[in-house]
Amino acid sequence: MFESHLIRDMAVVERPRERLEKLGVDALKDEELLALVLRTGYRGHGAVEVARDILGTHNTRALIRLPFRALASQRGMGQSRAACLLAAVELAQRAHDQPDGHKPRMQTVEDILLQSLDIRALKKEHLLAFFLNARHQLICKETISIGTLTASLAHPREIFAPAIGKAAASIILVHNHPSGDPAPSEEDVRLTQRIRQAGYILGIELIDHLIIAEEGSYSFKSAGRL
Repeated sequence: MFESHLIRDMAVVERPRERLEKLGVDALKDEELLALVLRTGYRGHGAVEVARDILGTHNTRALIRLPFRALASQRGMGQSRAACLLAAVELAQRAHDQPDGHKPRMQTVEDILLQSLDIRALKKEHLLAFFLNARHQLICKETISIGTLTASLAHPREIFAPAIGKAAASIILVHNHPSGDPAPSEEDVRLTQRIRQAGYILGIELIDHLIIAEEGSYSFKSAGRL
């Protein structure tokens, strides 16, 4: 049976414009943002599908760097939409000259460490969750649990319930090791896997899980385990 990809056939709550109105622009994925610029697709192919296909060939950074003619030649784009996209990008770049100091970006291990120094030397394990928008800016951070990490103390619902409530696009986990050794335990590895799997189902990516201690830090992402 033919499966429609047209926006008008999507459930209202799943349509990009309605999601933007309800959750804010930070909650939208790249293909949803591009679909709003495109507005429509072409026969049998909705705007979200067209946007996903374009981004499958060029990531967002590469896409906005394409010359006008190359951008316009993308199937489903055209000159008018290419002009709208480049104009929107230029506005965003000009606005970037006046960054929002209230929302720090969390793009590197160092960025995460700066927001986590207060738990490094604590005598009990503290698990923090950082909730980020689609631009990797920090919405807020919350203490999820205090005490040795177990499945009961760090259940996915304790992490993803506030993430959903805050329309987070992704999360970062951080916890400390009072022993001073940042090497992950088997429980740390299991927790990371469970949260990653739950995030995949919910569409909220686990970007990294960082362990900090007096002797240094350990990043699951940097270690190639995320």
